[in-house]
Amino acid sequence: MLFNSWQFAAFFGVVFVLYFSLAHRWRAWLIFVSSYIFYMAWRWEYAFLMLGVSVINYYGGQKIAQLSDKAQQKRWLLLIVTASLLPLAYFKYANFFLDSVNNLFVLSSGESYFNSLNIILPVGISFFTFQALSYSIDVYRGHTQPEKRIVNFLAFVSFFPQLIAGPIERSDHLLQQFKEKHRLQLDAIIQGGKIFFWGLFKKIVIADRLSLLVDRVYATPDLFDWPTLLVATLFFAVQIYCDFSGYSDMAIGIARMLGFRLMQNFNLPYLSRSIGEFWSRWHISLSTWFRDYMYIPLGGNRVPESRWMFNIMLVFLVSGLWHGANWTFIVWGGLHGFYYLLESWGDKALKIFKAEGIKSWKVYDFAKWLIVFLMVLLAWVYFRAASLSDANLIVYKILTLEGNRFYFGASTLTFVLSLGLILLLFCVQILQYYKIAALYFRPSSFPIYIRWSAYIAMLIGICLFGMGSNAFIYFQF
Repeated sequence: MLFNSWQFAAFFGVVFVLYFSLAHRWRAWLIFVSSYIFYMAWRWEYAFLMLGVSVINYYGGQKIAQLSDKAQQKRWLLLIVTASLLPLAYFKYANFFLDSVNNLFVLSSGESYFNSLNIILPVGISFFTFQALSYSIDVYRGHTQPEKRIVNFLAFVSFFPQLIAGPIERSDHLLQQFKEKHRLQLDAIIQGGKIFFWGLFKKIVIADRLSLLVDRVYATPDLFDWPTLLVATLFFAVQIYCDFSGYSDMAIGIARMLGFRLMQNFNLPYLSRSIGEFWSRWHISLSTWFRDYMYIPLGGNRVPESRWMFNIMLVFLVSGLWHGANWTFIVWGGLHGFYYLLESWGDKALKIFKAEGIKSWKVYDFAKWLIVFLMVLLAWVYFRAASLSDANLIVYKILTLEGNRFYFGASTLTFVLSLGLILLLFCVQILQYYKIAALYFRPSSFPIYIRWSAYIAMLIGICLFGMGSNAFIYFQF
């Protein structure tokens, strides 16, 4: 049941009416039941997996709060983390492990010994697992109190707007909102609706259209020359942003119409002028999750430099593996870790050579932005490619300028329209960056007649140029 489908529109309409018709004490039950119905639209049996992870963390959190001995609390937390991550490890990484071991055997003896398992990855497993774990860890740290009503916790873990692809919420933010008495508010409906339709526009008008060229080129990269591969990579960078941020916008908008406030998950990441800034703007809920629950416990930057470098690389490598069970994702994460360290060394070099004054040059910011964007673009090749060999081939062709033929895709008109949509997105992002146009719930400096003209044009664009219902890219993670 995709957000960009009529089935979801009918589903949400029913949930919306029931939610504001029921007394407050029954609303969490409605969200819990509705969220499980929403999830079971993919595969009903995997709902028991989500329920199991939720129950483990709910009662585990209760047990941790009852204990006074820190050592016992730590043992219980370790048990909860292990029990929660085991399903994720099996469903997402079992075949990756077997294939990697087989490859080692093939290299050494020429034979493989293990067959791949027939496993279907449950949608959203990485998201709801991390969301449930954050609660148990926060209870252990004393940052949040254990939830008394289990239905509130079950609804928190399974909350259908952000269940499949985030944002990954924290208990001290979202869980507490199930205790609030939400009232039907026209302003919340309008604000949520505007964000929802902007996300829908990014998804079905921009992302799905760009995917036509990207899918064709990346399926057989050996058939295309460097200009086509470079443009396809640029298209993918915009596609994945519009696809994922589009989902996040729709999730935030849907939740807002029900009275809930989800965290912002994207903040104009392609306008970043450093890799650190990029990761503070891209998939914010995940990057802050790794920062709070992995990087800081490893010692963060309060350790010797060699250990700090290890911490950075480990976090980025695990982040890559979180995105998918393929070496391409690990390389993608490793590249970003290397970029981060390289950037740190560059800053130190400026101080050593007393050249920090160049930061005041007008051209410096543009150069920083361009370099960061190109580095991110290079890493996207490994994220999108089907294999490391395909990714290496694409990078090689682009860097050596191999060939000069250009493929326009299905039609020149579609290609030109795609370029126009990218330009439109870039212009909107620039206006948002300078706070001229609204970003999420922030005010806009445009007069009301211009704003509503833009909203109407957006709806017309959805109707005229919207593509068919394609699954969101991050559903596979």
